Amino acid sequence: MLANALLLLGAAFGATAHYTFPRINQGGDWQYVRRADNWQDNGFVGNVNSPQIRCFQNRFQAAPNTLNVTAGSTVTYYANPNVYHPGPMAFYLARVPDGQNINSWQGDGAVWFKIYHEQPQGLGQQLRWASDGKNAFQVQIPRCIKSGYYLLRAEHIGLHSAGSPGGAQFYISCAQIAVSGGGNTEPPNKVSFPGAYSANEPGIQINIYWPVPTSYRNPGPPVFQC
Repeated sequence: MLANALLLLGAAFGATAHYTFPRINQGGDWQYVRRADNWQDNGFVGNVNSPQIRCFQNRFQAAPNTLNVTAGSTVTYYANPNVYHPGPMAFYLARVPDGQNINSWQGDGAVWFKIYHEQPQGLGQQLRWASDGKNAFQVQIPRCIKSGYYLLRAEHIGLHSAGSPGGAQFYISCAQIAVSGGGNTEPPNKVSFPGAYSANEPGIQINIYWPVPTSYRNPGPPVFQC
């Protein structure tokens, strides 16, 4: 009974509590961030094999501007209005190949490496996610990566209805950044979007309510560290 009630509550709340990731640092909405397809309806991506799983765009559109950042610095990515679902926040980077233009490059192929993912608290008791209810998320740009142009991909996975295949909700966007002062490290374990996730892997298809999980494995590659 308790498990059913929690699932129904999660489904009901999930019907209205959606959000976007439109802003980075002190820029305006969609100034440095490529305008996602949910910019008006706050919707989500439900299919991990959809092209939208990359930057939430069916039709490519570059951001109006590119944000200058320094390797090793921290940037802040903002949700609008807030993250309203339990689940992990994650960030990926993809470097634009030398000689290509960030305003036309779409991030095809195995070019994405993960720089952060969130783990829950309360394993075996009641899962709690630090991202739940927040609207600002700080992430450090690795100090050792090469200078150049990058896409910074923000991703939050809503797991409130993820007990069945296709139940997880992905809220995504990609910012355009230009990194200076970097090193010469080439990150390993790069993945492609789509391709990095499968719908039934344990970090995506999971009942977070009952029985309460005693572990959680984030989808995708390990977090890159310098």
